[in-house]
Amino acid sequence: MKVKEILSFLEEKFPLAYQESYDNAGLITGDREADATGVLVCLDVSEAVLDEALALGANVIVSHHPLIFHGIKKLNPHAYPDRLLMLAVRNNLNLYACHTNADNFKYGVNARLAEKLGLTNTYILNPLSGRLYKLVTFVPHQYAARVRQAMFEAGAGHIGAYDHCSYNVEGYGTFRGSEAANPFVGEKGIDHTEPETRVEVIFPDYLQDRILQQMLNVHPYEEVAYDIIPLANASPVAGAGLAGHLPEPVDTDTFLAEVKKALGVHSLRYSATTKNKVYKIAVCGGSGSFLVPACVAAGADAFVTADVKYHQFIEAADKLLLIDAGHYETEAGAKEIFYELLTKKFSNFAVHFSKRESNPVNYL
Repeated sequence: MKVKEILSFLEEKFPLAYQESYDNAGLITGDREADATGVLVCLDVSEAVLDEALALGANVIVSHHPLIFHGIKKLNPHAYPDRLLMLAVRNNLNLYACHTNADNFKYGVNARLAEKLGLTNTYILNPLSGRLYKLVTFVPHQYAARVRQAMFEAGAGHIGAYDHCSYNVEGYGTFRGSEAANPFVGEKGIDHTEPETRVEVIFPDYLQDRILQQMLNVHPYEEVAYDIIPLANASPVAGAGLAGHLPEPVDTDTFLAEVKKALGVHSLRYSATTKNKVYKIAVCGGSGSFLVPACVAAGADAFVTADVKYHQFIEAADKLLLIDAGHYETEAGAKEIFYELLTKKFSNFAVHFSKRESNPVNYL
């Protein structure tokens, strides 16, 4: 199996187009055309993880955090992350990061965090907007099903938990071909009326070229009429954070204890709160304190995230219970997701869960 088969599968699940502008998700170093000998999944790339991959004979490392966030002008074998990058290159290791593109997806890292806390009926807390488009085309009736199917296979027509979604209206189109035309129906120089189906599908912006090409490939007309319309709709599956409900309201102290147990946290940092019970909970793995205003607007009783600053605890005190459960702890579910997806997809291929990785933050 080629490295690109593994990476293409991950990119279908977590499109790179959904990563944040500051991020560096994707193939950090390596060769997509190389043969894959095994996969090791982890949260962070470290010396221990690289040694583990070499010992296992796995030349693909899928991490949550990218080894490189910023440009490197010089390589220093004694500096981080340079020495790790050099070690990976020398040993032909393929380093791939699936970071904020996995954070910004409803079924990604935040979904696993919400699952561990027992949340139900979850939804995107801060959905992406301006990323959806509508494609409208006009097809002879007997070709409508073929054109719809081609667009569906290219990724169009997804709305939440539904796929193959379209809207169709029957009418007629008129046209007249010039002497230079080669009309599929009608004759050159003569006005023609053709019974047509207007087919409408929505799609995310990053799939536009693929969907448009698939549609044009199967459409019978020489000159295809179509419209691409930007939508103001918020995405139902992409955006930052998740919100949901506990099975029933619980005491604040009870919830804090449950968070600590569910995430294996040695200690919690949390704000003072006027709430005696919590029911609606928001989550964001990693550095999610920028979502505090969205949590308040959503009416969340508590927000579980990490890397919260001192003054943010003060500001949140009279609004919600703000909990810093640790960066590593709130994102540890990422490698569980990668492992489960890869072992299910490539059941006869060696996929390993890192056993040498550890939380870089220690507690006393």
